[in-house]
Amino acid sequence: MNNGLHSKTILRALAGETLPAPPIWMMRQAGRYLPEYKATRAQAGDFLSLCYNPELATEVTLQPIRRYGFDAAILFADILLVPQALGADLWFVTGEGPRLSTITAQSDFDALKPVDAIHDTLNPIYETVKLLRQELPDETTLIGFAGAPWTVATYMIAGQGTPDQGPAHALMQGNVALFEALLARITAATIEYLSAQIEAGAEVVKLFDSWAGSLSDDAFQKYAVAPCAEITAAIKARHPGIPVIGFPREAGNGYVGFHGQTGVDCVALDNSISADWAATHVQVDGCVQGNLASRHMVTGGQALVDDARAIVKAFSKGPHIFNLGHGITPDADPENVSLMIETVRGG
Repeated sequence: MNNGLHSKTILRALAGETLPAPPIWMMRQAGRYLPEYKATRAQAGDFLSLCYNPELATEVTLQPIRRYGFDAAILFADILLVPQALGADLWFVTGEGPRLSTITAQSDFDALKPVDAIHDTLNPIYETVKLLRQELPDETTLIGFAGAPWTVATYMIAGQGTPDQGPAHALMQGNVALFEALLARITAATIEYLSAQIEAGAEVVKLFDSWAGSLSDDAFQKYAVAPCAEITAAIKARHPGIPVIGFPREAGNGYVGFHGQTGVDCVALDNSISADWAATHVQVDGCVQGNLASRHMVTGGQALVDDARAIVKAFSKGPHIFNLGHGITPDADPENVSLMIETVRGG
C-alpha cells in the first residue's frame, strides 16, 4: 500500500488504526433527501436508468462529497442489480419499491443465467467506478458494495421486500436443495461482481445483509456467516489488501465474533444495539462502523448531538468509522447531516 493510500482515513481505520476523530460516511448518502439528487434522478427518467448511466450515477455519487466532504463515497447502485444480471426481471413500482420475477421452483432456477454472464448487464456499473476514481478527491475512499446472498435471495424468492422474509424461510424449509443452490449462485455472482468493482477502482467493498436479523442461530451461521466468509476469502485471495466491511443488520448477539468467523476487516452495526455494548463485545475484534439512529437525520437538535458524541466516545479506544445504523431516509433534513458531521469532527 503506497503512502497516498495511507493518508485516507477510512483505510487507516480499516487497517486497525485508532484515529483522533473517526472518519465518516453515511449509508444512502447519495439519495432522495438531497435536492440535487432529485434533479439528476428526474434527468435519468427512472431509478434503474440512473443506476445504469455511468455519467449520472457518478454525478449522484459525487453530490454528497461536494456538499459534505465525507471521507468515503459509496458507489451509487442497488443490491438487486445482481439478480437482474442473473436473468431475473426487475422493475420498480413508484412509492412501493422493487419487484422481481420469483424463484420458487426448480424450473425458475434453471432459467437463470450462469455467473459468467453477469458482466454483460453490469458493465455500466464498472464504468461508473472508473469514472469515480478519476473524479473523487484524493483523500476520499471509494467503497463498492453488493447485497449479501441471504438478503438478495429473500427478494428473489418473494419478488419484493417482505416484513418477515417469510417466503424465503418457507423455501429454506420446504426445498432446502433449491434454496441452497440459489444461495450458491448468488454467492458466486457476488464474488465476480465485487471483484470487477475492485478491478475498476473500488478501494473497499461492503456486503449488506439487511435481513440477517431474521435468521435463527443455526441458519445465521449457515446462510449469513458462511456466505460472507466465502465471499471475503475469495476477494482477499484475488485482491490482497482490499478491506471488506460486513453488515449483518439486526444480528444482535450474532455480531459477537463476526470479524473472526468471516474474515471481514470491519463490522457495521445497526442501532438496535448500544455503542457501549458493541465496544465491549465487537470492537475488541477489530474496526466497527456505526451506529447513529437514522431518525436523528429527520429530527436533529440536541438529541442528535448528544447521541453522536456518545457513540464517538464509546468507540474512541479502537478503530471506528462513524455512520448511521441504517440508510438515511428521504424525509431527512440536509442541515441535520451537516450538524452530525460537525459534531463528529468537532468533538
